[in-house]
Amino acid sequence: MKEEKFRVIQFIRELILAVDKELENYPKKELEIKNRIRTCTYDILEISYEANVTENIELKKNLLNKIISKIKVIDFLLNLSYDKKLITEKKYYKLGQKLDDIIKYISGWLKKL
Repeated sequence: MKEEKFRVIQFIRELILAVDKELENYPKKELEIKNRIRTCTYDILEISYEANVTENIELKKNLLNKIISKIKVIDFLLNLSYDKKLITEKKYYKLGQKLDDIIKYISGWLKKL
């Protein structure tokens, strides 16, 4: 995997790979949850790239807040998956830690603005 200079992007890419790996054996009847998690992870990657290149500070802040809200949705869906026993506690905490790392970087980025 290519090492990204923009650190938060690296964390998001690691999250995408972890989601693909950890949610591999998801039950077919719950595929909607899995697909929603995957879609949101790709969305935060796209929004992060957009926030990185935009010059407009207000737009950048809005994009960063949008990333945080998408992460909260992912966290909810992972919690739902854990509650339904679709993923193990270990997988839940592993993915949750990756989400926490991303939120820390995004929050720091927002404070810097």
